[in-house]
Amino acid sequence: MSAVVQRWSERDVELRSHLVFNSIRDQVALGLAAAAGANLVPFFERLTQDERLLALGYCSEGGRLEHATAHMPKGVSCLSPEQAKGRVFNTVYSGSHRLLVGTFPLTAGTKRGHLIILHDLSFIDERVSRARFYAAVAVVAVILGVGLLAAASVLGVLRAWTQTVRSAMSDTQRSVEAKAPLANVFPMPPAMRSLLHDLRSDRREGGDGLQVQWSPQTLHRLLEERLPGTEVIAVSNREPYIHNRLYGSVSVQIPASGLVAALEPVMRACGGTWIAHGSGSADRDTVDARDHIRVPPDSPAYTLRRVWLSEEEQEGYYYGFANEGLWPLCHIAFVRPTFRQEDWQQYVAINRRFADAVIAESSREDPIVLVHDYHFALLPRMVRERLPGATILAFWHIPWPNSETFSICPWREDIIHGLLGSTILGFHTQFHCNNFIEGTDRFVESRIDREHSSVTVGGRETMIRPYPISIEWPPSALAKQAPVKECRDAVSRRFGLAPGVRLVVGIERFDYTKGILDRMLAIDHLLRARPSWKGRLVFIQAAAPTRSKLPAYGALQKEAERLADEINARHGTDAYRPIVLVVRHHEPDEVYELFRAADACFVSSLHDGMNLVSKEFVAARDDEQGVLILSTFAGASRELSEALMVNPYDTQAMAEALERALVMPHSEQRERMRLMRDFLRVRNVYRWAGQMLLDAARLRSQQRIVADKIAEAAD
Repeated sequence: MSAVVQRWSERDVELRSHLVFNSIRDQVALGLAAAAGANLVPFFERLTQDERLLALGYCSEGGRLEHATAHMPKGVSCLSPEQAKGRVFNTVYSGSHRLLVGTFPLTAGTKRGHLIILHDLSFIDERVSRARFYAAVAVVAVILGVGLLAAASVLGVLRAWTQTVRSAMSDTQRSVEAKAPLANVFPMPPAMRSLLHDLRSDRREGGDGLQVQWSPQTLHRLLEERLPGTEVIAVSNREPYIHNRLYGSVSVQIPASGLVAALEPVMRACGGTWIAHGSGSADRDTVDARDHIRVPPDSPAYTLRRVWLSEEEQEGYYYGFANEGLWPLCHIAFVRPTFRQEDWQQYVAINRRFADAVIAESSREDPIVLVHDYHFALLPRMVRERLPGATILAFWHIPWPNSETFSICPWREDIIHGLLGSTILGFHTQFHCNNFIEGTDRFVESRIDREHSSVTVGGRETMIRPYPISIEWPPSALAKQAPVKECRDAVSRRFGLAPGVRLVVGIERFDYTKGILDRMLAIDHLLRARPSWKGRLVFIQAAAPTRSKLPAYGALQKEAERLADEINARHGTDAYRPIVLVVRHHEPDEVYELFRAADACFVSSLHDGMNLVSKEFVAARDDEQGVLILSTFAGASRELSEALMVNPYDTQAMAEALERALVMPHSEQRERMRLMRDFLRVRNVYRWAGQMLLDAARLRSQQRIVADKIAEAAD
């Protein structure tokens, strides 16, 4: 650009020199031809008033400079006659100035010479500098323009790419296929295509629990599509069906267990084998030679494998270490845990026996093994040692304490190592997951990835995940129920309730973690503070005896019976008892009838993993009436936020919440119950199991990919 501007400017000056010469040559020639010889200097001075025309002069034929203006530089001399025959331009320097010297032949009569025209070229340098500046500005502007255009183009492509991904995800959320294959629209890494494919599969299968109604069919389809040909083996201490000999005949009992209530419908959907302790008096008489029996009795869907324990083994493993040690250790109920060496030895032995049963029942090297609850903390590691290809999903149904509390256990490292034999270890809440990770970090040498919530020990990674357990939807027991009014009439007749009485129910096992005494005290407080409720309020506490061999449980039952008698004596009459304590096992149909008859349900757990009683009450109320009073220390309080939340240690606050429940308008009851029922309809037990199985399917796929890469590298 500088060279172009300079050449163009010099050419312009040369043209100006030609123009000046052509304009004055006749006048100069006349002056030179005059006889006396004219003085041309004044004429030349007037011409040099042009700012760019620096000087004029005349060279005679002999090479002498004549008639030169005052600004004629001293260094400028005339050219030789031979050089000046034609029009010549030369560039010379005078100090810091660059000059253009134009030499033009001129004839005046008999005189021959040439005219010198000098132009100052310094303006050209200024023009070149400006040209450079403007050129640089132009180049920068072009670069910026091109950059902005490129950025706009890239943003446009990214926006289109993002919209494509969003569209694909939106289609996935609506469970429809994408409008166009992503790979055909914009390039996409295989990992992202795989991720979207998994997301679409998860959404289609209800992996987020919001788009698809989870059901036994959904769970069964999940197993067929994501885990084809997979063998499912479940392990728990409590069996789903107990055969007892009663009055000379065999009866089937479904135990009062949250674990059974949650896992049994899942096993009906998945099939497979459920390994459990055979505790019924007629259990041995109903199994085949391999200790198998097909259940449920009315419509067999899976196999129950029973494991037998002696009285001594049950005393040490179940009553001893599990329920006198781990149970109070994990629950904040202020009962001191008891740890005995002989109980621990029985616990280890029984865990190994159940591990043997898992190995015996497995017909594949990579079954899915579902290990349930605190009775089998060592089982995952024992199974892993003998079936390294198994996918082990362990679920801890009770709370996990903080590391300081857990440090009380003498065999804390063994328990953590046992659980870390799992592929996935599940708890009810993220809080319990955090407690486990903190305890592992404190007591076991391990590598913890808190971002992905995993623990690696001995080169094997265990995922730590929250899976809030739930109930089947709709509950099978609800199908046999009469309308709510008929249930209320039936319960009123059975317990001799007066017309118009308000009914509150509590349905639990006799366990010191359930807060049974605390809710009785709340009833007593309300009747003391509001005597007008006497005769109008009845609390039915249905409590199934459990672990009666343990002193703490026997003492609780005696104290509950004593407290009920005391409150009835204080506030009751011959025809009215404010507290009805029913100490026996209740079948699911009876439980749901009580739920449907009640005006309110009291769940006052002092510490609980989840508490499915609260969810069963909500599920039972298809009339959208009734009020749930729920302890903030139950895991369910994190999900059923429309319940009336209470602190079971605050008797007055519980009494106030109970009165609020009894006077709550039907419209408010309906609004609260509808929200909770909608939540449970979506977050049912099939979703709980499906989430774990989906995570298992992903991990199994990842393991296969790693195994294939290792095999390729070996080849």
